[in-house]
Amino acid sequence: MSGAGAPSIEVDGSGLRVTVVAASWHTEVMDGLVAGARRALEAAHVSHVSVVRVPGSFELPVAAARAVEHGADAVVALGVVIRGGTPHFEYVCQAATAGLTDVSVRSGVPVGFGVLTCDDEQQALDRAGLPGSREDKGAEAAQAAVATVVALRSL
Repeated sequence: MSGAGAPSIEVDGSGLRVTVVAASWHTEVMDGLVAGARRALEAAHVSHVSVVRVPGSFELPVAAARAVEHGADAVVALGVVIRGGTPHFEYVCQAATAGLTDVSVRSGVPVGFGVLTCDDEQQALDRAGLPGSREDKGAEAAQAAVATVVALRSL
């Protein structure tokens, strides 16, 4: 697992409206990702946070698009897809990635990408921001979304 080279991101997100859209599969991992995103948004002084749960990672793009339509300044998309024995993994990962990218580029609203694409459950747990996890991808996705809003406002 990398983690090396990750930037230290500290920005002020006061006044921003951020929507966290989170899949429901793999409850323990998802609860860790959502908690990490909440911690990062609180540290960035974001007071307007809403969380919307959808069934799986495939449904994240439509929820992100709706959040943008309802005035979100940024979206944090959280999910986990664990490789199995069929091509389903590739289809879901590709659809979620392309869909979230499309929402962000078309709307101009940053989408923090916190969709874990893992070979096994242990990899997901190691990235979920849980006690004992090596990384906190929920927090990283939230930090990236807020930092991008701030960066875009300076253009």
